[in-house]
Amino acid sequence: MARRITTTLENARRLAVTKQHLAGRLPSKPDSNSILEVFRDLGCIQLDPISAVAPSHLIVLWSRLGNFDTADLEQLLWRDKKLFEYWAHQSSLVLMEDYPLYHSMMRGYPESFVKPWGTAWRLRVQRWLSEHSDLRDYVLKELKQKGPLLSRQFEDKSRVRPRGSGWGSSGDVSRMLFHLFFKGEVMVVGRQGNQKLRDLSERFLPSWVSKKNLSEEEVETEAVQRAIRALGTANASEIDFHFLRGRYRNLKATLKRLLDESQIHPIEIDGKPFGKGERYVHANDVPLLEKIEEKWKPRISLLSPFDNLICDRTRTRLLFNFDFTVEIYTPPHKRKYGYYVLPILYGDRLIGRIDPLMDRKKETLQIKAVHAERNAPKGSEISAEIAKTIESLSRFLKAKKIVYSKNVPRFWRDSLRSLK
Repeated sequence: MARRITTTLENARRLAVTKQHLAGRLPSKPDSNSILEVFRDLGCIQLDPISAVAPSHLIVLWSRLGNFDTADLEQLLWRDKKLFEYWAHQSSLVLMEDYPLYHSMMRGYPESFVKPWGTAWRLRVQRWLSEHSDLRDYVLKELKQKGPLLSRQFEDKSRVRPRGSGWGSSGDVSRMLFHLFFKGEVMVVGRQGNQKLRDLSERFLPSWVSKKNLSEEEVETEAVQRAIRALGTANASEIDFHFLRGRYRNLKATLKRLLDESQIHPIEIDGKPFGKGERYVHANDVPLLEKIEEKWKPRISLLSPFDNLICDRTRTRLLFNFDFTVEIYTPPHKRKYGYYVLPILYGDRLIGRIDPLMDRKKETLQIKAVHAERNAPKGSEISAEIAKTIESLSRFLKAKKIVYSKNVPRFWRDSLRSLK
């Protein structure tokens, strides 16, 4: 039977940070295996096209690995095929060894996405796919004969279709590629800049990949445990937001079964329930939690706006007392902190944020602003560590210099300033 665990808020935060590979020393020589270890513990890393500093998934890996070779990631994706693009808690990079989890959802598409996107959406998709079966055949035939292809290569071809055919627009082709991607018939097999190269899944998937047909219960049982382990501790709403976001259709029953099997345990923080509903910790992480104080090795990290640790804004506010909003789409005059802000993680505390911009033409990392939280530590040692972390980021970005604005907290200025 499951037993009730108790811990402190500080140790719950430390467990979360440790499970996210954001504590302890960075690996001295990160390689492909280091990248895979991060993926195995995080489950997925979100993709986002904005690269004001660098693409988000690269910042997420840099925060955990330091100055890793991005060529290792490219090889894992396109040559070794140990990672691939699919939909986890958003468009993400995921593990090929987890393919059975996604294969089960692919087979059930669009029904498998009803919970996050709604019944009306599912009916629209089913109707559209039924009405455009000839377009599906065309896209798959083109890929079979000429793939891999960019979407615009389909679009050029589609323009020669006679008017009235019903699918002559480039939007229809892109829409069909979207649905075939979710159905698992088409995969992203490479990129040309920001453009996706697509091909038939049967041609791209490695021979060793498992296509085991998992039941909905098996998928959910595995995914719930992966979410809890990645988060350290989590309640039902946090689990539902993580990993296979919004696709836990029987979450209450799955949690009860895992409790009955003692795979997870209820946990109280500071002697009382914490947040909304029961909170859980995985049985395999209880020994780590019990020794977290003696094993704790804090460091300073800069986090992508879409980092796994903070992507759930409600959880971030609850666990870290840190209000974080992505202001990318906020009008400039209404932004409080900046366009592409990176929170500063110091040990188990979020103590501030920076507003950086990478000027690739000038090979310069601009720090447009540095903001400190109200209770941020003010010592010179902390500011020096923040400066070292920003310098590490600049090396990863291959910037030749760092330029700070004057918008830096007074008590951190000695370290966070441009060198003359």
